[in-house]
Amino acid sequence: MKNNTFGKRLKELRLEKGLSQQKLGETFGFCNQTISFWESGSREPDLDTLVEIAHYFEVPFEDLLEEN
Repeated sequence: MKNNTFGKRLKELRLEKGLSQQKLGETFGFCNQTISFWESGSREPDLDTLVEIAHYFEVPFEDLLEEN
């Protein structure tokens, strides 16, 4: 995920749902700074969290990791 495909896709999905970083973070039990780190590519979530995010946004897991 070093090319930050995940971060870009997460931001797209978040904005499509009209969510702030804070609101999305609250949904998963993280602070908004964590979401910001993910979107910028500074950090990456663990595998279990990736699965939860895919389920929440109702997208295939692979959709979070591959460029559209």
